[in-house]
Amino acid sequence: MFVISFFSASVLGYTSELWALTYWGPALYFCLLNFILRYFLKGFTYEVATRAALLGSVFATGLYFATFDNSFHIFGLYAMAISMFHFSEFFTVALTNPQTLTVDSFILNHSSQYWIAAVTSWLEAGVEYYFFPSMKSYFWLSHIGVVMCIVGELFRKVAMFTAKTNFNHHVQTVKKPDHRLVTNGVYSLCRHPSYVGWFYWSIGTQIILLNPVCVVIYTLVSWMFFNERIFAEEMFLISFFGKQYLEYQKRVSTGLPFIKGVVMDGVS
Repeated sequence: MFVISFFSASVLGYTSELWALTYWGPALYFCLLNFILRYFLKGFTYEVATRAALLGSVFATGLYFATFDNSFHIFGLYAMAISMFHFSEFFTVALTNPQTLTVDSFILNHSSQYWIAAVTSWLEAGVEYYFFPSMKSYFWLSHIGVVMCIVGELFRKVAMFTAKTNFNHHVQTVKKPDHRLVTNGVYSLCRHPSYVGWFYWSIGTQIILLNPVCVVIYTLVSWMFFNERIFAEEMFLISFFGKQYLEYQKRVSTGLPFIKGVVMDGVS
């Protein structure tokens, strides 16, 4: 519905009525869709449906703006990248580890720091677009960011499909009976492929927006976050799997630059 509404004018031609359809139509459709969902769905199913509908509308809006030949092009690419990431997180968990599936699997409420970082990137993009519009015209560089997001996204999702029930959005502090150490597939290339994918995806989003300041900030903050998280996670993994994990550490790196994880007795 959103795609048809946005692109109707380009197919049918521009009139005052179609202008209203193009720009007000999506808002009306979203209100109508929310009313239908609210009437027919309850509880968990409704919460999932509204979040999916919101992400779908963001993606459709991004797809529309991505057709522009001005600076709105990069904002459209960014909207598509971020909405697809959050939707694919939920969808992948639903396919690989459904017993852990909750509305939090969209990771839309990942943390306050996550949204502070997102809003900061929007502010930088808006300020630079207003004062230095030419900064947002290097589409070739923005497209490199798109490639980084796609590769990072795929790498993370392959890791989730490989780990299946052994993957969780939260660091596990208690070993479950069916928890096993995954060392095959992308886990034979690096110990934390899902973090590697997310790390480069986050930097890619800022390259899409052509945000020089946030590229640096996102790189540093993401590195510090994953450095701390990997250390905490590996402490538990060593307690879960002991020598098996230590031997795995000898063979495979974390995958992230200058992050070694837990170092014990000279073994990283």
